[in-house]
Amino acid sequence: MSAMEQVDALYKGQEMPLQRDVEVISIPFGKTVTLTEDSIVSVMQAKGSTVSVAFEGRLFLIEGANLDALGLESLPRPTLPEDASEEEIEQFVWDQLRTCFDPEIPVDIVELGLVYGCRIERLLSGERLVTIRMTLTAPGCGMGDVIAADARNKILGAPQISKVHVDIVFDPPWSREMMSEEARLELGMF
Repeated sequence: MSAMEQVDALYKGQEMPLQRDVEVISIPFGKTVTLTEDSIVSVMQAKGSTVSVAFEGRLFLIEGANLDALGLESLPRPTLPEDASEEEIEQFVWDQLRTCFDPEIPVDIVELGLVYGCRIERLLSGERLVTIRMTLTAPGCGMGDVIAADARNKILGAPQISKVHVDIVFDPPWSREMMSEEARLELGMF
């Protein structure tokens, strides 16, 4: 059982006081805000490398690297060695995308078929820009900003990546046929 599965199994539905101030991503707005020490939050779910919590009627994502704010062991922030190859950098990006979840769906965004592509460019300055082209399950889905912020934060863990742009598109429109077989099985959609 992974660390996040343990958090989900042991703490889901429990109220916990924050042990320190912590930056979180607000759901569904995708904005970074700070929840203060001693705030009482309810753990909603732990997926990928984030924990969803409720506070004063709103939902927030806490990154695994900040789990100590809940009094739990933090997960190391994923990164790459300085001399990582282009292939390793691209694999890192895809691995991070596989830890991103729509807070309402228990399947990662890659398996859901939401990610249409990933492009890594080296800028004239020598910096790398990652552009993610993705969609949402429906044009009216309010989770786009949250998913984009979560992906951006995780991908920026690599020192070789300076900028991340998430381009949300609706052409082609998402359909359940874009999901992997594993995702359809997990969601009971055949």
